[in-house]
Amino acid sequence: SVDVISFDAAISACEKGGKWDKAMHSFGVMSQIEVVPNTITFNASISACEKTCHWTEALLLFAVMPLKKVELDTITCSAVISTCEESGDWETAVRLCTVMTQSGMELDVIACSAAISACEKAGEWERALEIFSAMAKSEVESNRITFNAVISACEKGGEWE
Repeated sequence: SVDVISFDAAISACEKGGKWDKAMHSFGVMSQIEVVPNTITFNASISACEKTCHWTEALLLFAVMPLKKVELDTITCSAVISTCEESGDWETAVRLCTVMTQSGMELDVIACSAAISACEKAGEWERALEIFSAMAKSEVESNRITFNAVISACEKGGEWE
């Protein structure tokens, strides 16, 4: 019989193949046949939407998770923060970094860099520096993407010192 693991594999394959519409179709079929989605299901579905610029759908899936009593994890938050970076929603990106820290999730370089980049694009250089500082406190190793985003944020804000 078809179970959540089968759907997780199918949705993950759709995500890797850039087939967000097929991933969402599979997600919809799950409720029709009463298969309950789990964190992996949501993560793959959110990532499929995020990678193909279907940000509204990704954010809607994220909003449904608490209603379905599905736990967030670092992968969920990173995918949603990346969605926020691309869609220009810096406030949600920053909020999610805070949620991750407060709930004991590990901040990672992907989530932090995406949040910093979201702030940079919005001209929120102070927020970008706050996240950069939180990375250091959490011992998250920065990379070239992180440094470029922080430098660009400061440059856009006229903060050279």
